[in-house]
Amino acid sequence: MTHKPLPPPIARKHHTQTSLHGAELTDDYAWLREKENPEVTAYLEAENAYAQAVMAPLEALRESLYNEMLSHIKQTDVSVPYPDGAWWYYSRTEEGKQYAIHCRTHGAPNATEDTPEQIVLDGNQLAEGHGFFSIGATDITADGRWLAYTTDTTGFRQYTLHIKDLSTGETLAGEVERVGSVAWAADNRTLFYTVEDEEQKRQYQLWRHTWDTEGVLVYQDDDERFNLGVGRTRDGKYLVMESASHTTTESRVLPAAEPEGEFALVSPREDDHEYSIDHRNGLWYIRTNDRGRNFRLVTAPVESPGRNNWAEQIPHRDSIMLEEIDLFAGFFVACEREAGLPRLRLWSFTGDGPQAAPAGEIDFPEPTYSAQPHINRVFETQTFRYAYQSLVTPSSVYEYNVAGRASTLLKQVEIPGGFDRALYASERVHAPAPDGVLVPVSLVYRKDLYVPGHNPLYIYGYGSYGYSLPVGFSSNRLSLLDRGVVMAYAHIRGGADLGETWHDAGKMLVKRNTFTDFIAAVQHLTAAKYGDPARVTIEGGSAGGLLMGAVVNMRPDLFRAVVSHVPFVDVMNTMLDATLPLTVPEYEEWGNPNEATYFHYMLSYSPYDNLKPGSYPAMLVKTSLHDSQVMYWEPAKYVAKLRTLKSDNNPLLLVTNMQAGHGGSSGRYDYLKEIALDYAFLLRELQVVC
Repeated sequence: MTHKPLPPPIARKHHTQTSLHGAELTDDYAWLREKENPEVTAYLEAENAYAQAVMAPLEALRESLYNEMLSHIKQTDVSVPYPDGAWWYYSRTEEGKQYAIHCRTHGAPNATEDTPEQIVLDGNQLAEGHGFFSIGATDITADGRWLAYTTDTTGFRQYTLHIKDLSTGETLAGEVERVGSVAWAADNRTLFYTVEDEEQKRQYQLWRHTWDTEGVLVYQDDDERFNLGVGRTRDGKYLVMESASHTTTESRVLPAAEPEGEFALVSPREDDHEYSIDHRNGLWYIRTNDRGRNFRLVTAPVESPGRNNWAEQIPHRDSIMLEEIDLFAGFFVACEREAGLPRLRLWSFTGDGPQAAPAGEIDFPEPTYSAQPHINRVFETQTFRYAYQSLVTPSSVYEYNVAGRASTLLKQVEIPGGFDRALYASERVHAPAPDGVLVPVSLVYRKDLYVPGHNPLYIYGYGSYGYSLPVGFSSNRLSLLDRGVVMAYAHIRGGADLGETWHDAGKMLVKRNTFTDFIAAVQHLTAAKYGDPARVTIEGGSAGGLLMGAVVNMRPDLFRAVVSHVPFVDVMNTMLDATLPLTVPEYEEWGNPNEATYFHYMLSYSPYDNLKPGSYPAMLVKTSLHDSQVMYWEPAKYVAKLRTLKSDNNPLLLVTNMQAGHGGSSGRYDYLKEIALDYAFLLRELQVVC
């Protein structure tokens, strides 16, 4: 007896219409926003059941992929210990446990009988009874006794503050809700923390608190574009309160030894002026974009930090992005990006003042890679730790000796299960965009399985918020590479891979460059025979999910399959609703649709609004019920509408994690199972024999 396949769910239509700027926005699925409506829950669960039924024949493959990926993970492992005060801190994992255990030892990096391990936080214990668990901000007093930390047990990025006495292991009563950043003052008893509002999830207040007094409101930012954060300078002498939008920052400072004092303004906010600060020997070291989009470095006296007193140390350069400054007593590290690749350049101070001489550049020999500062808590030091990885080199931690100008490998993540780096090749190529701009693309493949023009091709993209797409190692990726898949990562405009002007060229009224860059990358890779044009699959998440929706609408014929995670696809309805988290701050990234020019431009690419009858690739769309960044209803509405328009028989699946948020499952084993689902879907659609 044969069974008919489970039919896909069909969401009911309830027509709504909005008139604005001479256009009509129609939405038949706005009712899916009603999170507490049992009908919404029933629809999401029906979609999950349908996806499970469609994927049921691949259950053995999913299990095989899961076990395969697990075999490449050293399940019981420990991170590189780092010093902070009198203690050395590290985290470790244990086989079978979902979460890391955060530990420390006193006076030495390794636990011994004389220096026993102390568990600071055990994520597994804290996660008990919760379907989701995440540790957010943490800070420990300079004397090592008090720990402030925040936790989220829903995935909605709504964190609760706890204070723990590490000398006794006791967690104090009196939790605080909706907390973001935390920082202790120098007295080891006064804590500063930021709190979000109840609607837009914007960190807008700074509070001061000791465990034996009521909290005191210190500052409130009423500009809806801005979020507050608080931290300490690396030398520990100042607390820094930063208020930042997507395009503007403003910092206030307070001596850490004077917690009841007043925060002093460094430089007042000015539209499109971004800056960040650190302190050394009575000077502020300020990274600023006041004279160019790629930032420069200046110094200013603590007593008079106004811009008329800024002295330039590193000038602005059109071709080099100054991404970050890591400041120490005797040297600083200029973290830069040149020709799309990260650079770490060191400068040694020649005295107590800001004068510094070049102290070497750390060499990275591979064609494409990621490199950035690791954990460096000690201000008085002559060594600098950095992290390095590439598409073929596992995540590694090095220590650079400034005087000797040499790096020492402290740890490289071990990849069990027979990984042989020599089997794989990575490349960096450039795809010409329609306007002639060359778009970098990073590639990795297994050399002995590469047959020009015949391999299945996977391409990942993001391209928003000035986020430079990292090029890192993934042991999970081996499950595709070892089956002959060529994997590519497109560094499209909208990110800052080639500096802030690269970001500017892919946002607001030129956002469509992001999409045409990605399409150009796909076409270039297939023309150059990196993959079979008939077996191209693409993936993106969040704003990268917007990318997926836009390019599928523009060129559905190019793609065999699409995996879209928590996709921002309902652009118009979301950006017209100022009550939603992120909407108002993100006018600076997408534009304000209440203005006609931006409205019509955004409408031209909004994936949900541009769906039309026709054939579409196979699609796996994933979301989470408690996502606070891209609400679950965006992908749910998108799939519901697309079901009524697609004329093909390719699978269209909506999978909703009913217990998680924007990043999916929080436990490491649960997350692997999610990846196994994605890979099984892709391999089937790519017609890869497993």
